[in-house]
Amino acid sequence: MANPTILTVDDDPAVSRAVARDIRRRYGDRYRVVRAVSGAEALEALHEIKLRGDRLAVMLADYRMPKMNGIEFLEEAMDLFPLARRVLLTAYADTGAAIDAINVVDLDHYLLKPWNPPEEHLYPVIDSLLDAWAATPDPTATETRVVGHRWSAPSFAVRDFLARNLVPYRWLRADEPEGARLLAAAGVTAAEVPLVVTADGTSLVAPAEKELAAHVGLSTMPTADFYDLVVVGGGPAGLGAAVYGASEGLRTVLVEREATGGQAGQSSRIDNYLGFPDGVSGSQLTGRARRQALKFGAEILSAREVVALEAAGSGRVLRFGGGASITAHTVVLATGVSYRMLAAPSLEPFTGAGVFYGSAVTEAPTCSGDEVYMVGGANSAGQAALHFSRYAKRVHMLIRGADLTRSMSTYLLDQIGAIDNIVIHPWTEVIGGKGDGHLEQLTLRDARSGAVDTVATSWLFVFIGAEPRTEWLDGVVARDERGFVLTGPDLTADGVRPAGWSLPRDPYHLETSVPGVFAAGDVRAASLKRVASAVGDGAMAISLVHRYLEAQ
Repeated sequence: MANPTILTVDDDPAVSRAVARDIRRRYGDRYRVVRAVSGAEALEALHEIKLRGDRLAVMLADYRMPKMNGIEFLEEAMDLFPLARRVLLTAYADTGAAIDAINVVDLDHYLLKPWNPPEEHLYPVIDSLLDAWAATPDPTATETRVVGHRWSAPSFAVRDFLARNLVPYRWLRADEPEGARLLAAAGVTAAEVPLVVTADGTSLVAPAEKELAAHVGLSTMPTADFYDLVVVGGGPAGLGAAVYGASEGLRTVLVEREATGGQAGQSSRIDNYLGFPDGVSGSQLTGRARRQALKFGAEILSAREVVALEAAGSGRVLRFGGGASITAHTVVLATGVSYRMLAAPSLEPFTGAGVFYGSAVTEAPTCSGDEVYMVGGANSAGQAALHFSRYAKRVHMLIRGADLTRSMSTYLLDQIGAIDNIVIHPWTEVIGGKGDGHLEQLTLRDARSGAVDTVATSWLFVFIGAEPRTEWLDGVVARDERGFVLTGPDLTADGVRPAGWSLPRDPYHLETSVPGVFAAGDVRAASLKRVASAVGDGAMAISLVHRYLEAQ
């Protein structure tokens, strides 16, 4: 963390240099000393300090400055750094004004000019102020800060992106004092949020994911044009493939459109993953796998979407949105699945503003004391219900069937059954919703009787179905009627190899209809939708990659 700052401002150049010199002589080894010659220049310096997330310990301002006197400057500076200690430099004739300033800007001290010798008149004052400041330090940390509105969908999207990519950040609402100070420092209005201020002080207004990723330390550009292996998708299958590929000497790059971890990374808790008897959160598992892949030398590209796959001789070309491309000997498709959207058009405007697809665990503390509704009856919904029950007044699980026994693991059923504030609503579906700027009301229907009910809530989390989102592979890789990628034996029905297959052998077990292109995890047709099986697919795909490369 950078040294805290002591700022001095005086319009008299000689006095300005003198006070900065004396301060630097005594405190320069522990504090950064910034000198300004006008109130406007000093405020600009404070804005930069604020945006960098640095700390301000003490401000010394001359009373008699043109355009903006010292009291006026300190009054504005208080909005940016309310905990910094404030000193007014005055002449003997201005002591009355200095005393008045104690009430106006909560002045800590005033110093008469000249202050010679500083050992008697300056340093004892600054020493005591620094001690007082250190006892109540500015809580602002040098982390990424996000300023936005509670029900702003773009603000949620930024927070969700950072959380899922394991980037530490601090959330500040635009109507809170600290959030308002950051907006003012960046010259941004509350209508322009989200504002992202990175650890180095860069301010980004409503950034796109690629721009945001590049500024918070995530890699977005490949370091080479050609690789042994490109893994598309950063869920458990993709991370597994990246770890095994890189650890076995393959030049490996993993490309992820949103965030590593996929749906598993959003899980608040996974209790049945091998080797974690006490359970593990999706983010913890994802973080470990990501670090493991990087440790073995894999590259991980974030916020990059692959939009096309082409076979070019022995190479496999992957094209990104925007026109760039990379080529590899082999490809592992591990793009997983996405939650299906609700068939209720009236809810679409509330996506990210009360309606969330997936657990959105970042929202759980905000739900404190509220009624929370969830759609879905599989394990992902059960894990989310358990997590949100710690915060919400009640968690209502809406399911289309009679009960959860056919769709949820027994261990989750047992845990849910033991929690009083989780309520199961069988035969229930969501058909609509209303709200002013955010979700405020849901319309529910009983699937048996057709009876319609309206409930008040600001929270709906959806966990229904699984869609593979493989449209970009249309006409290139064989898929089933639902869009899942066909591999191995599924491609050789009745002993006939897939159209266009050029090799004198059948496709390997996880190989697609394009030689050298493999599929792993949930995107693969007939796969077992479990984290452990996805990781296993990723590992198996690498063994088949080696077989493919050895035969070339």
